[in-house]
Amino acid sequence: MASFSPLLFFSFFIALSSATPSSILTVVNNCPFPLWPAIQPNSGHLLLEGGGFFLPSLSHRSFPAPTAHWSGRLWARTHCYTHDNHFSCATGDCGTGKVECNGRGGAPPATLAQFSLHHGHNDLSSYAVSLVDGYNVPMTVTPHEGHGVCPVVGCKPDLLPKCPAPLQLRASAGHVIGCKSACEAFNKDEFCCRNHYNSPHTCKPTSYSEYFKKECPSTFTYAHDSPSLMHDCSSPRELKVIFCH
Repeated sequence: MASFSPLLFFSFFIALSSATPSSILTVVNNCPFPLWPAIQPNSGHLLLEGGGFFLPSLSHRSFPAPTAHWSGRLWARTHCYTHDNHFSCATGDCGTGKVECNGRGGAPPATLAQFSLHHGHNDLSSYAVSLVDGYNVPMTVTPHEGHGVCPVVGCKPDLLPKCPAPLQLRASAGHVIGCKSACEAFNKDEFCCRNHYNSPHTCKPTSYSEYFKKECPSTFTYAHDSPSLMHDCSSPRELKVIFCH
């Protein structure tokens, strides 16, 4: 998966005060189909839940959040199957051939949550939802029992039916299963915010990123984007990632 500047990411990220040792991460599948959530830690951080697991429709999975500094990303893999003992997915596949991603990232397009727990001198934690790598399923992140201004962030609408034609990822049967980023679809510097375009002054929104932004204003939609919501939330007992609503 593509990544964007940690400096940019944390300057707009949601700041939370330290989580207690009993704080948990919960992944909820409210979709009418199964998902295979995947978790990739950043370099040097703990691998959680083997890096991936199966989550049936209308179910959830909870696990302890690391009490030391941890950062990483979480996304859903869709349309997965096993053939000749090799596991693969049509969106978000991490290429291990197994349900467990074992620390590897996923292939775009995929809706992405990013976290940084217990960082900085004040033991802050952070969360955000990004469509920089495109979109495959609705996703929100909700803090529970936090203090202050604690909004839900993410992308609730189903963006697949109106995904612009050049961005559509289609299954072999023809239906749309993902909405690519313009970078993934066209591989041009101005869409990927690279080379001459790799700065806030030259990396600008496009008609394609604006499609994502209009539907999901609280998400990142291109590399130098900023979400619409401001946050001041401390000590959440639980961070809940919800797919579909």
